[in-house]
Amino acid sequence: MARDLGVSQRRVRDRVQDPEPFVRGEFKEETSEARRLHDARIVRVDTKAFGTSRTQIHERPMVGAAATQTGELRLTGNGGHGAAKDEPDAVGPLHGAVASHGRLILAVIIAAAFLDVVDFSVVQVALPTIQREFLAPLAESQWVTGVYGLTLAGFLMVSGRAGDVYGQKRLFIFGIVLFTLSSLSAGLAPSLLSLVVSRAIQGIAAAMTTATALAILAATFPEGRERNRAFGVLVSILSAGFAAGSIAGGVLTAAFGWRSVMFVNVPIGAVATILAQRFISRNGGVRATSRRLDIPGAMTVTAGLILLVYAFTIAATDGLFTIQAALPLGLSALTLAAFLVIEYRSKAPLMPLAFVRRRTTLTANVLSLVVSSSAGALIVLTVYLQQVLGYSPLDAGLAFLPAAAIFFFVGGWGSSWLMNGLGLKRVLVISTTFVTLGLAALAPLPVAWGYLGILPGTILWALGASIGFPALAIAGLAGTKHGEEGLASGLIQTSQRLGFPLGLSLVLTVASTFDPQLGLTGFRYAFFGAAVLSAIGLGIALRFRGEDVPAFTSQATPDLGAAGEPSDYE
Repeated sequence: MARDLGVSQRRVRDRVQDPEPFVRGEFKEETSEARRLHDARIVRVDTKAFGTSRTQIHERPMVGAAATQTGELRLTGNGGHGAAKDEPDAVGPLHGAVASHGRLILAVIIAAAFLDVVDFSVVQVALPTIQREFLAPLAESQWVTGVYGLTLAGFLMVSGRAGDVYGQKRLFIFGIVLFTLSSLSAGLAPSLLSLVVSRAIQGIAAAMTTATALAILAATFPEGRERNRAFGVLVSILSAGFAAGSIAGGVLTAAFGWRSVMFVNVPIGAVATILAQRFISRNGGVRATSRRLDIPGAMTVTAGLILLVYAFTIAATDGLFTIQAALPLGLSALTLAAFLVIEYRSKAPLMPLAFVRRRTTLTANVLSLVVSSSAGALIVLTVYLQQVLGYSPLDAGLAFLPAAAIFFFVGGWGSSWLMNGLGLKRVLVISTTFVTLGLAALAPLPVAWGYLGILPGTILWALGASIGFPALAIAGLAGTKHGEEGLASGLIQTSQRLGFPLGLSLVLTVASTFDPQLGLTGFRYAFFGAAVLSAIGLGIALRFRGEDVPAFTSQATPDLGAAGEPSDYE
Protein backbone atom coordinates (compact mmCIF):
# COMPACT_ATOMS: atom_id res chain seq x y z
CA MET A 1 0.00 0.00 0.00
CA ALA A 2 2.85 2.40 0.78
CA ARG A 3 4.30 1.85 -2.69
CA ASP A 4 0.84 2.46 -4.19
CA LEU A 5 0.53 5.71 -2.31
CA GLY A 6 3.93 6.87 -3.52
CA VAL A 7 2.94 6.18 -7.12
CA SER A 8 -0.37 8.00 -6.72
CA GLN A 9 1.28 10.98 -5.04
CA ARG A 10 3.78 11.44 -7.86
CA ARG A 11 1.06 11.22 -10.49
CA VAL A 12 -1.17 13.70 -8.70
CA ARG A 13 1.74 16.13 -8.33
CA ASP A 14 2.68 15.78 -12.02
CA ARG A 15 -0.89 16.37 -13.14
CA VAL A 16 -1.33 19.45 -10.99
CA GLN A 17 1.95 20.95 -12.20
CA ASP A 18 1.16 20.25 -15.87
CA PRO A 19 -2.62 20.04 -16.37
CA GLU A 20 -2.70 20.30 -20.17
CA PRO A 21 -1.91 16.64 -21.01
CA PHE A 22 -4.43 15.69 -18.35
CA VAL A 23 -7.16 17.79 -19.98
CA ARG A 24 -6.34 16.37 -23.42
CA GLY A 25 -6.68 12.88 -22.00
CA GLU A 26 -3.14 11.80 -22.87
CA PHE A 27 -2.52 9.90 -19.62
CA LYS A 28 -3.07 6.20 -20.15
CA GLU A 29 -2.98 3.87 -17.16
CA GLU A 30 -1.64 0.51 -18.33
CA THR A 31 -0.74 -1.54 -15.26
CA SER A 32 -3.11 -3.57 -13.12
CA GLU A 33 -1.96 -1.52 -10.14
CA ALA A 34 -3.03 1.67 -11.89
CA ARG A 35 -6.34 0.09 -12.91
CA ARG A 36 -7.10 -0.39 -9.22
CA LEU A 37 -6.20 3.22 -8.53
CA HIS A 38 -8.45 4.22 -11.45
CA ASP A 39 -11.54 3.63 -9.33
CA ALA A 40 -10.08 4.56 -5.96
CA ARG A 41 -11.30 7.57 -4.02
CA ILE A 42 -8.37 9.67 -2.79
CA VAL A 43 -9.46 11.74 0.18
CA ARG A 44 -6.13 13.27 1.15
CA VAL A 45 -2.76 13.08 -0.58
CA ASP A 46 0.48 13.61 1.34
CA THR A 47 2.28 15.94 -1.07
CA LYS A 48 3.55 19.49 -0.93
CA ALA A 49 1.36 20.34 -3.88
CA PHE A 50 -1.71 19.86 -1.72
CA GLY A 51 -0.20 20.72 1.64
CA THR A 52 -2.04 17.97 3.49
CA SER A 53 -0.84 15.53 6.11
CA ARG A 54 -2.31 12.09 5.44
CA THR A 55 -3.48 9.90 2.62
CA GLN A 56 -6.43 7.53 2.46
CA ILE A 57 -7.46 5.39 -0.48
CA HIS A 58 -10.91 3.84 -0.51
CA GLU A 59 -11.51 0.97 -2.90
CA ARG A 60 -15.20 1.76 -3.43
CA PRO A 61 -15.56 3.15 -6.97
CA MET A 62 -17.06 6.56 -7.29
CA VAL A 63 -17.42 8.28 -10.63
CA GLY A 64 -18.32 11.57 -12.21
CA ALA A 65 -20.72 13.93 -10.51
CA ALA A 66 -21.15 11.58 -7.55
CA ALA A 67 -17.47 11.88 -6.73
CA THR A 68 -17.42 15.62 -6.99
CA GLN A 69 -20.62 15.90 -4.98
CA THR A 70 -18.85 14.39 -1.95
CA GLY A 71 -15.94 16.76 -2.32
CA GLU A 72 -13.30 14.13 -3.01
CA LEU A 73 -10.60 13.84 -5.62
CA ARG A 74 -10.87 10.95 -8.08
CA LEU A 75 -7.90 9.81 -10.16
CA THR A 76 -9.14 8.14 -13.33
CA GLY A 77 -7.80 7.43 -16.77
CA ASN A 78 -10.34 9.86 -18.17
CA GLY A 79 -9.62 12.52 -15.62
CA GLY A 80 -12.72 12.82 -13.44
CA HIS A 81 -12.11 14.73 -10.25
CA GLY A 82 -13.69 17.01 -7.71
CA ALA A 83 -12.51 19.77 -5.44
CA ALA A 84 -12.23 19.01 -1.77
CA LYS A 85 -14.64 21.15 0.20
CA ASP A 86 -12.25 21.69 3.09
CA GLU A 87 -9.37 22.28 0.68
CA PRO A 88 -10.70 24.65 -2.00
CA ASP A 89 -7.30 25.06 -3.62
CA ALA A 90 -6.65 21.33 -3.87
CA VAL A 91 -6.79 21.21 -7.63
CA GLY A 92 -4.61 24.27 -8.07
CA PRO A 93 -4.09 25.31 -11.69
CA LEU A 94 -6.04 22.31 -12.92
CA HIS A 95 -9.36 23.93 -12.02
CA GLY A 96 -8.92 26.74 -14.53
CA ALA A 97 -8.09 24.39 -17.40
CA VAL A 98 -11.01 22.11 -16.64
CA ALA A 99 -13.46 24.98 -16.16
CA SER A 100 -12.36 26.42 -19.50
CA HIS A 101 -12.99 23.09 -21.19
CA GLY A 102 -16.43 22.94 -19.57
CA ARG A 103 -17.27 26.36 -21.00
CA LEU A 104 -16.27 25.15 -24.47
CA ILE A 105 -18.64 22.21 -24.14
CA LEU A 106 -21.39 24.57 -22.98
CA ALA A 107 -20.79 26.77 -26.04
CA VAL A 108 -21.14 23.77 -28.37
CA ILE A 109 -24.35 22.69 -26.65
CA ILE A 110 -25.79 26.20 -26.92
CA ALA A 111 -24.94 26.42 -30.64
CA ALA A 112 -26.80 23.20 -31.44
CA ALA A 113 -29.76 23.87 -29.14
CA PHE A 114 -30.03 27.44 -30.45
CA LEU A 115 -30.63 26.04 -33.94
CA ASP A 116 -33.49 23.87 -32.66
CA VAL A 117 -35.22 26.80 -30.96
CA VAL A 118 -34.68 29.36 -33.70
CA ASP A 119 -35.87 26.99 -36.41
CA PHE A 120 -39.39 26.94 -35.02
CA SER A 121 -39.99 30.68 -34.95
CA VAL A 122 -37.99 31.47 -38.09
CA VAL A 123 -40.21 29.18 -40.18
CA GLN A 124 -43.36 30.52 -38.54
CA VAL A 125 -42.58 33.97 -39.93
CA ALA A 126 -41.79 32.57 -43.39
CA LEU A 127 -44.97 30.47 -43.52
CA PRO A 128 -47.16 32.94 -45.49
CA THR A 129 -44.50 33.17 -48.21
CA ILE A 130 -44.25 29.37 -48.35
CA GLN A 131 -48.02 29.11 -48.66
CA ARG A 132 -48.09 31.53 -51.59
CA GLU A 133 -45.27 29.80 -53.48
CA PHE A 134 -46.84 26.35 -53.30
CA LEU A 135 -50.42 27.68 -53.68
CA ALA A 136 -51.41 25.58 -50.67
CA PRO A 137 -54.44 25.98 -48.39
CA LEU A 138 -53.70 27.32 -44.92
CA ALA A 139 -54.61 24.01 -43.27
CA GLU A 140 -52.01 22.16 -45.34
CA SER A 141 -49.26 24.76 -45.04
CA GLN A 142 -49.60 24.76 -41.25
CA TRP A 143 -48.08 21.28 -41.28
CA VAL A 144 -44.73 22.89 -42.12
CA THR A 145 -44.54 24.12 -38.53
CA GLY A 146 -46.87 21.60 -36.89
CA VAL A 147 -45.03 18.45 -37.95
CA TYR A 148 -41.77 19.81 -36.50
CA GLY A 149 -43.32 20.11 -33.05
CA LEU A 150 -44.98 16.70 -33.32
CA THR A 151 -41.83 14.74 -34.14
CA LEU A 152 -39.73 16.78 -31.71
CA ALA A 153 -42.02 15.99 -28.78
CA GLY A 154 -42.57 12.40 -29.87
CA PHE A 155 -38.90 11.44 -30.16
CA LEU A 156 -37.50 13.21 -27.08
CA MET A 157 -37.81 10.31 -24.68
CA VAL A 158 -36.47 7.64 -27.01
CA SER A 159 -33.62 9.96 -28.04
CA GLY A 160 -32.62 10.52 -24.43
CA ARG A 161 -32.52 6.80 -23.71
CA ALA A 162 -30.73 6.03 -26.98
CA GLY A 163 -28.02 8.45 -25.88
CA ASP A 164 -27.64 6.51 -22.63
CA VAL A 165 -27.31 3.23 -24.53
CA TYR A 166 -25.22 4.21 -27.55
CA GLY A 167 -23.35 7.24 -26.19
CA GLN A 168 -24.50 10.85 -25.76
CA LYS A 169 -21.84 12.36 -27.99
CA ARG A 170 -22.50 9.91 -30.81
CA LEU A 171 -26.24 10.67 -30.87
CA PHE A 172 -25.68 14.41 -30.34
CA ILE A 173 -23.43 14.68 -33.40
CA PHE A 174 -25.69 12.42 -35.45
CA GLY A 175 -28.58 14.72 -34.56
CA ILE A 176 -26.67 17.82 -35.69
CA VAL A 177 -25.67 16.17 -38.99
CA LEU A 178 -29.23 14.96 -39.61
CA PHE A 179 -30.60 18.41 -38.80
CA THR A 180 -28.12 20.03 -41.19
CA LEU A 181 -28.92 17.63 -44.05
CA SER A 182 -32.68 17.92 -43.53
CA SER A 183 -32.34 21.72 -43.55
CA LEU A 184 -30.57 21.47 -46.91
CA SER A 185 -33.32 19.16 -48.16
CA ALA A 186 -36.00 21.57 -46.94
CA GLY A 187 -34.34 24.49 -48.71
CA LEU A 188 -34.32 22.51 -51.97
CA ALA A 189 -37.87 21.14 -51.54
CA PRO A 190 -39.74 21.11 -54.89
CA SER A 191 -43.16 20.62 -53.28
CA LEU A 192 -45.03 21.21 -50.05
CA LEU A 193 -45.06 17.47 -49.30
CA SER A 194 -41.29 17.15 -49.57
CA LEU A 195 -40.91 20.24 -47.38
CA VAL A 196 -43.18 18.74 -44.71
CA VAL A 197 -41.21 15.47 -44.79
CA SER A 198 -37.94 17.39 -44.39
CA ARG A 199 -39.41 19.32 -41.48
CA ALA A 200 -40.50 16.06 -39.82
CA ILE A 201 -36.91 14.79 -40.06
CA GLN A 202 -35.71 18.11 -38.65
CA GLY A 203 -37.95 17.54 -35.63
CA ILE A 204 -36.50 14.07 -35.06
CA ALA A 205 -32.97 15.48 -35.33
CA ALA A 206 -33.84 18.31 -32.94
CA ALA A 207 -35.13 15.74 -30.43
CA MET A 208 -31.77 13.96 -30.59
CA THR A 209 -29.73 17.09 -29.94
CA THR A 210 -32.12 18.51 -27.34
CA ALA A 211 -32.37 15.33 -25.26
CA THR A 212 -28.64 14.63 -25.33
CA ALA A 213 -27.66 18.28 -24.72
CA LEU A 214 -28.91 18.33 -21.12
CA ALA A 215 -27.47 14.86 -20.54
CA ILE A 216 -24.02 15.98 -21.72
CA LEU A 217 -24.21 19.05 -19.48
CA ALA A 218 -25.23 16.86 -16.55
CA ALA A 219 -22.23 14.60 -17.19
CA THR A 220 -19.91 17.60 -17.59
CA PHE A 221 -21.00 19.72 -14.61
CA PRO A 222 -21.60 18.10 -11.20
CA GLU A 223 -24.74 18.92 -9.26
CA GLY A 224 -24.43 22.25 -7.52
CA ARG A 225 -23.14 25.70 -8.35
CA GLU A 226 -21.50 24.96 -11.72
CA ARG A 227 -24.43 22.99 -13.12
CA ASN A 228 -26.87 25.68 -12.00
CA ARG A 229 -24.83 28.33 -13.80
CA ALA A 230 -24.52 26.23 -16.95
CA PHE A 231 -28.26 25.61 -17.10
CA GLY A 232 -28.92 29.28 -16.40
CA VAL A 233 -26.71 30.40 -19.29
CA LEU A 234 -28.34 27.85 -21.61
CA VAL A 235 -31.88 28.92 -20.75
CA SER A 236 -31.08 32.63 -21.03
CA ILE A 237 -29.63 32.33 -24.51
CA LEU A 238 -32.28 29.92 -25.77
CA SER A 239 -34.98 32.25 -24.46
CA ALA A 240 -33.58 34.93 -26.73
CA GLY A 241 -33.45 32.41 -29.58
CA PHE A 242 -37.19 32.37 -30.10
CA ALA A 243 -37.35 36.15 -30.49
CA ALA A 244 -34.19 36.14 -32.60
CA GLY A 245 -35.77 33.56 -34.89
CA SER A 246 -38.76 35.79 -35.55
CA ILE A 247 -36.53 38.73 -36.45
CA ALA A 248 -34.12 36.64 -38.53
CA GLY A 249 -37.00 34.96 -40.33
CA GLY A 250 -38.45 38.29 -41.38
CA VAL A 251 -35.10 39.70 -42.54
CA LEU A 252 -34.00 36.58 -44.45
CA THR A 253 -37.38 36.04 -46.09
CA ALA A 254 -37.62 39.65 -47.23
CA ALA A 255 -34.04 39.77 -48.53
CA PHE A 256 -33.41 36.29 -49.95
CA GLY A 257 -36.70 34.36 -49.89
CA TRP A 258 -38.03 31.69 -47.56
CA ARG A 259 -35.52 29.04 -48.65
CA SER A 260 -32.74 31.07 -47.05
CA VAL A 261 -34.17 30.37 -43.57
CA MET A 262 -33.43 26.69 -44.23
CA PHE A 263 -30.03 27.15 -45.87
CA VAL A 264 -28.71 29.29 -42.99
CA ASN A 265 -28.73 26.19 -40.77
CA VAL A 266 -26.19 24.39 -42.97
CA PRO A 267 -22.97 26.30 -42.15
CA ILE A 268 -23.95 26.66 -38.49
CA GLY A 269 -24.62 22.93 -38.25
CA ALA A 270 -21.30 22.11 -39.93
CA VAL A 271 -19.35 24.26 -37.45
CA ALA A 272 -21.27 22.80 -34.49
CA THR A 273 -20.46 19.27 -35.70
CA ILE A 274 -16.72 20.00 -35.87
CA LEU A 275 -16.69 21.63 -32.43
CA ALA A 276 -18.69 18.80 -30.87
CA GLN A 277 -16.30 16.22 -32.31
CA ARG A 278 -13.35 18.18 -30.96
CA PHE A 279 -14.44 19.09 -27.45
CA ILE A 280 -16.97 16.50 -26.23
CA SER A 281 -15.75 13.10 -25.08
CA ARG A 282 -16.80 10.05 -27.08
CA ASN A 283 -19.87 9.33 -25.04
CA GLY A 284 -20.37 12.55 -23.04
CA GLY A 285 -20.64 10.50 -19.86
CA VAL A 286 -21.06 6.90 -18.76
CA ARG A 287 -23.41 4.69 -20.71
CA ALA A 288 -26.36 2.78 -19.34
CA THR A 289 -25.75 -0.72 -18.02
CA SER A 290 -27.83 -2.21 -20.83
CA ARG A 291 -26.40 -1.91 -24.33
CA ARG A 292 -29.73 -2.78 -25.98
CA LEU A 293 -32.47 -0.31 -26.85
CA ASP A 294 -36.03 -1.42 -26.15
CA ILE A 295 -37.38 -1.17 -29.73
CA PRO A 296 -41.04 -2.14 -28.98
CA GLY A 297 -41.09 0.35 -26.12
CA ALA A 298 -39.50 3.03 -28.29
CA MET A 299 -42.07 2.54 -31.06
CA THR A 300 -45.10 2.59 -28.78
CA VAL A 301 -44.06 5.57 -26.65
CA THR A 302 -43.14 7.61 -29.73
CA ALA A 303 -46.45 6.83 -31.45
CA GLY A 304 -48.37 7.51 -28.25
CA LEU A 305 -46.71 10.87 -27.62
CA ILE A 306 -47.18 12.03 -31.22
CA LEU A 307 -50.88 11.11 -31.05
CA LEU A 308 -51.19 12.89 -27.69
CA VAL A 309 -49.60 16.12 -28.92
CA TYR A 310 -51.68 15.96 -32.10
CA ALA A 311 -54.88 15.49 -30.06
CA PHE A 312 -54.16 18.51 -27.87
CA THR A 313 -53.22 20.59 -30.91
CA ILE A 314 -56.53 19.75 -32.60
CA ALA A 315 -58.39 20.38 -29.33
CA ALA A 316 -57.00 23.92 -29.20
CA THR A 317 -58.86 24.78 -32.42
CA ASP A 318 -61.79 22.34 -32.66
CA GLY A 319 -62.46 21.76 -28.96
CA LEU A 320 -61.43 19.08 -26.49
CA PHE A 321 -64.74 17.18 -26.68
CA THR A 322 -64.95 16.83 -30.46
CA ILE A 323 -64.47 13.61 -32.41
CA GLN A 324 -61.43 15.13 -34.14
CA ALA A 325 -59.66 15.44 -30.79
CA ALA A 326 -61.22 12.47 -28.99
CA LEU A 327 -60.15 9.88 -31.58
CA PRO A 328 -56.37 10.55 -31.46
CA LEU A 329 -56.64 11.06 -27.70
CA GLY A 330 -58.17 7.61 -27.28
CA LEU A 331 -55.62 6.01 -29.59
CA SER A 332 -52.86 7.73 -27.61
CA ALA A 333 -54.22 6.33 -24.34
CA LEU A 334 -54.28 2.79 -25.76
CA THR A 335 -50.77 3.11 -27.21
CA LEU A 336 -49.27 4.50 -24.02
CA ALA A 337 -51.01 1.79 -21.98
CA ALA A 338 -49.39 -0.79 -24.27
CA PHE A 339 -46.07 0.96 -23.67
CA LEU A 340 -46.42 0.55 -19.90
CA VAL A 341 -47.18 -3.17 -20.31
CA ILE A 342 -44.12 -3.58 -22.53
CA GLU A 343 -41.92 -1.75 -20.04
CA TYR A 344 -43.21 -3.85 -17.15
CA ARG A 345 -42.31 -7.08 -18.96
CA SER A 346 -39.10 -5.96 -20.63
CA LYS A 347 -35.74 -7.10 -19.24
CA ALA A 348 -34.11 -3.93 -20.56
CA PRO A 349 -36.92 -1.33 -20.56
CA LEU A 350 -36.67 1.99 -22.35
CA MET A 351 -38.05 3.72 -19.25
CA PRO A 352 -37.61 1.61 -16.10
CA LEU A 353 -40.76 2.06 -14.04
CA ALA A 354 -38.67 2.17 -10.87
CA PHE A 355 -36.96 5.27 -12.25
CA VAL A 356 -40.26 7.08 -12.82
CA ARG A 357 -41.52 6.08 -9.38
CA ARG A 358 -38.69 7.95 -7.67
CA ARG A 359 -40.31 10.74 -5.72
CA THR A 360 -37.95 13.43 -7.03
CA THR A 361 -38.33 12.36 -10.66
CA LEU A 362 -42.10 11.96 -10.52
CA THR A 363 -42.70 15.25 -8.73
CA ALA A 364 -40.37 17.20 -11.02
CA ASN A 365 -42.08 15.91 -14.16
CA VAL A 366 -45.62 16.44 -12.89
CA LEU A 367 -44.69 19.96 -11.81
CA SER A 368 -43.05 20.60 -15.18
CA LEU A 369 -46.21 19.47 -16.96
CA VAL A 370 -48.42 21.74 -14.85
CA VAL A 371 -46.21 24.85 -15.08
CA SER A 372 -45.75 24.39 -18.83
CA SER A 373 -49.52 24.04 -19.19
CA SER A 374 -50.03 27.48 -17.69
CA ALA A 375 -47.90 28.93 -20.50
CA GLY A 376 -50.69 28.04 -22.94
CA ALA A 377 -52.58 31.04 -21.60
CA LEU A 378 -50.04 33.35 -23.24
CA ILE A 379 -51.31 32.27 -26.68
CA VAL A 380 -54.78 33.29 -25.55
CA LEU A 381 -53.31 36.66 -24.61
CA THR A 382 -52.10 37.26 -28.18
CA VAL A 383 -55.63 36.58 -29.44
CA TYR A 384 -57.02 39.03 -26.85
CA LEU A 385 -54.59 41.73 -27.96
CA GLN A 386 -55.64 41.39 -31.59
CA GLN A 387 -59.37 40.70 -31.27
CA VAL A 388 -60.27 42.93 -28.32
CA LEU A 389 -57.60 45.65 -28.26
CA GLY A 390 -57.23 45.73 -32.06
CA TYR A 391 -53.47 45.15 -32.20
CA SER A 392 -51.79 44.11 -35.44
CA PRO A 393 -49.84 40.81 -35.40
CA LEU A 394 -46.59 42.79 -35.24
CA ASP A 395 -47.82 44.96 -32.36
CA ALA A 396 -49.05 41.86 -30.51
CA GLY A 397 -45.60 40.33 -30.86
CA LEU A 398 -43.88 43.49 -29.65
CA ALA A 399 -46.15 43.48 -26.59
CA PHE A 400 -44.17 40.50 -25.29
CA LEU A 401 -40.79 42.22 -25.51
CA PRO A 402 -40.71 42.98 -21.74
CA ALA A 403 -41.32 39.29 -21.02
CA ALA A 404 -38.61 38.28 -23.51
CA ALA A 405 -36.18 40.72 -21.88
CA ILE A 406 -36.91 39.23 -18.46
CA PHE A 407 -36.24 35.72 -19.75
CA PHE A 408 -32.91 36.79 -21.23
CA PHE A 409 -31.55 39.22 -18.64
CA VAL A 410 -33.11 37.88 -15.43
CA GLY A 411 -34.37 34.35 -15.83
CA GLY A 412 -31.43 32.02 -16.40
CA TRP A 413 -28.91 34.01 -14.38
CA GLY A 414 -31.41 34.73 -11.61
CA SER A 415 -32.47 31.11 -11.41
CA SER A 416 -28.90 29.85 -10.94
CA TRP A 417 -28.16 32.58 -8.39
CA LEU A 418 -31.29 31.76 -6.39
CA MET A 419 -30.68 28.01 -6.49
CA ASN A 420 -27.11 28.45 -5.30
CA GLY A 421 -28.34 30.58 -2.42
CA LEU A 422 -31.74 29.16 -1.50
CA GLY A 423 -31.91 25.63 -2.81
CA LEU A 424 -34.08 23.98 -5.43
CA LYS A 425 -37.35 23.64 -3.53
CA ARG A 426 -37.53 27.30 -2.52
CA VAL A 427 -36.84 28.40 -6.09
CA LEU A 428 -39.66 26.18 -7.37
CA VAL A 429 -42.02 27.67 -4.77
CA ILE A 430 -41.00 31.23 -5.68
CA SER A 431 -41.39 30.47 -9.38
CA THR A 432 -44.87 28.96 -9.16
CA THR A 433 -45.97 31.76 -6.82
CA PHE A 434 -45.00 34.43 -9.37
CA VAL A 435 -46.63 32.47 -12.21
CA THR A 436 -49.87 32.10 -10.24
CA LEU A 437 -49.93 35.78 -9.27
CA GLY A 438 -49.22 36.82 -12.85
CA LEU A 439 -52.05 34.75 -14.31
CA ALA A 440 -54.41 35.92 -11.56
CA ALA A 441 -53.48 39.53 -12.37
CA LEU A 442 -54.34 38.90 -16.03
CA ALA A 443 -57.78 37.44 -15.26
CA PRO A 444 -59.66 40.79 -14.84
CA LEU A 445 -58.43 42.10 -18.25
CA PRO A 446 -59.47 45.76 -17.80
CA VAL A 447 -60.03 46.79 -21.43
CA ALA A 448 -60.05 50.50 -20.56
CA TRP A 449 -56.46 50.26 -19.38
CA GLY A 450 -55.27 48.87 -22.70
CA TYR A 451 -51.72 47.53 -22.66
CA LEU A 452 -51.16 48.65 -19.07
CA GLY A 453 -53.92 46.25 -18.06
CA ILE A 454 -51.87 43.22 -19.08
CA LEU A 455 -48.33 44.47 -18.44
CA PRO A 456 -48.09 43.74 -14.66
CA GLY A 457 -49.45 40.22 -15.05
CA THR A 458 -47.17 39.50 -18.00
CA ILE A 459 -44.12 40.66 -16.05
CA LEU A 460 -45.03 38.59 -12.99
CA TRP A 461 -45.59 35.51 -15.15
CA ALA A 462 -42.28 36.03 -16.97
CA LEU A 463 -40.38 36.41 -13.69
CA GLY A 464 -41.79 33.15 -12.39
CA ALA A 465 -41.49 31.14 -15.60
CA SER A 466 -37.99 32.36 -16.42
CA ILE A 467 -36.54 31.14 -13.12
CA GLY A 468 -38.81 28.11 -13.04
CA PHE A 469 -37.93 26.36 -16.29
CA PRO A 470 -34.19 25.96 -15.59
CA ALA A 471 -35.03 24.93 -12.02
CA LEU A 472 -37.40 22.27 -13.34
CA ALA A 473 -34.72 20.97 -15.71
CA ILE A 474 -32.30 20.65 -12.79
CA ALA A 475 -35.00 19.00 -10.66
CA GLY A 476 -35.60 16.45 -13.40
CA LEU A 477 -31.90 15.56 -13.47
CA ALA A 478 -31.31 15.72 -9.71
CA GLY A 479 -29.98 12.54 -8.19
CA THR A 480 -29.67 10.68 -11.50
CA LYS A 481 -27.03 7.99 -11.72
CA HIS A 482 -24.52 7.68 -14.53
CA GLY A 483 -26.20 6.10 -17.53
CA GLU A 484 -29.55 7.73 -16.63
CA GLU A 485 -28.85 11.31 -17.72
CA GLY A 486 -30.36 10.87 -21.19
CA LEU A 487 -33.49 9.19 -19.87
CA ALA A 488 -33.99 11.93 -17.26
CA SER A 489 -33.33 14.67 -19.83
CA GLY A 490 -35.74 13.21 -22.37
CA LEU A 491 -38.44 12.71 -19.75
CA ILE A 492 -38.34 16.23 -18.26
CA GLN A 493 -38.30 17.85 -21.69
CA THR A 494 -41.15 15.65 -22.88
CA SER A 495 -43.27 16.79 -19.95
CA GLN A 496 -42.53 20.41 -20.86
CA ARG A 497 -43.39 19.86 -24.53
CA LEU A 498 -46.64 18.13 -23.62
CA GLY A 499 -47.61 20.80 -21.13
CA PHE A 500 -47.94 23.64 -23.61
CA PRO A 501 -50.53 22.10 -26.00
CA LEU A 502 -52.30 20.52 -23.02
CA GLY A 503 -52.63 23.87 -21.25
CA LEU A 504 -53.72 25.66 -24.41
CA SER A 505 -56.49 23.14 -25.08
CA LEU A 506 -57.64 23.26 -21.44
CA VAL A 507 -57.85 27.04 -21.14
CA LEU A 508 -59.60 27.34 -24.51
CA THR A 509 -62.08 24.66 -23.43
CA VAL A 510 -62.79 26.62 -20.25
CA ALA A 511 -63.15 29.85 -22.23
CA SER A 512 -65.52 28.37 -24.83
CA THR A 513 -67.62 26.69 -22.11
CA PHE A 514 -68.47 30.05 -20.50
CA ASP A 515 -68.36 32.10 -23.71
CA PRO A 516 -68.86 30.16 -26.97
CA GLN A 517 -68.01 33.27 -29.00
CA LEU A 518 -64.67 33.58 -27.17
CA GLY A 519 -65.18 37.19 -26.24
CA LEU A 520 -63.94 39.16 -23.26
CA THR A 521 -65.76 36.92 -20.77
CA GLY A 522 -64.18 33.83 -22.27
CA PHE A 523 -60.71 35.35 -22.08
CA ARG A 524 -61.19 36.15 -18.41
CA TYR A 525 -62.26 32.61 -17.58
CA ALA A 526 -59.30 31.29 -19.57
CA PHE A 527 -56.82 33.19 -17.41
CA PHE A 528 -58.71 32.26 -14.26
CA GLY A 529 -58.46 28.59 -15.25
CA ALA A 530 -54.75 28.98 -15.98
CA ALA A 531 -54.25 30.58 -12.55
CA VAL A 532 -56.00 27.62 -10.88
CA LEU A 533 -53.75 25.25 -12.84
CA SER A 534 -50.68 27.15 -11.70
CA ALA A 535 -51.93 27.15 -8.09
CA ILE A 536 -51.99 23.36 -8.28
CA GLY A 537 -48.36 23.57 -9.37
CA LEU A 538 -47.61 25.74 -6.34
CA GLY A 539 -49.11 23.07 -4.09
CA ILE A 540 -46.90 20.43 -5.72
CA ALA A 541 -43.83 22.64 -5.29
CA LEU A 542 -44.58 23.08 -1.58
CA ARG A 543 -44.60 19.30 -1.19
CA PHE A 544 -41.45 18.79 -3.25
CA ARG A 545 -39.05 16.67 -1.21
CA GLY A 546 -36.28 16.16 -3.72
CA GLU A 547 -32.64 16.83 -3.01
CA ASP A 548 -32.17 20.56 -2.65
CA VAL A 549 -29.20 22.01 -4.47
CA PRO A 550 -26.92 23.32 -1.71
CA ALA A 551 -25.26 26.69 -1.66
CA PHE A 552 -21.64 25.53 -1.94
CA THR A 553 -18.96 27.67 -0.42
CA SER A 554 -16.48 26.66 -3.10
CA GLN A 555 -17.01 26.11 -6.75
CA ALA A 556 -17.40 22.56 -7.92
CA THR A 557 -15.29 21.57 -10.84
CA PRO A 558 -16.69 20.14 -14.06
CA ASP A 559 -16.27 16.42 -14.46
CA LEU A 560 -13.51 15.70 -16.92
CA GLY A 561 -15.19 12.43 -17.68
CA ALA A 562 -17.13 14.43 -20.25
CA ALA A 563 -14.23 16.47 -21.45
CA GLY A 564 -11.21 14.24 -21.60
CA GLU A 565 -10.36 10.68 -22.47
CA PRO A 566 -13.34 8.39 -23.17
CA SER A 567 -14.59 6.31 -20.29
CA ASP A 568 -14.13 2.58 -19.99
CA TYR A 569 -17.69 2.11 -21.16
CA GLU A 570 -16.87 3.28 -24.68
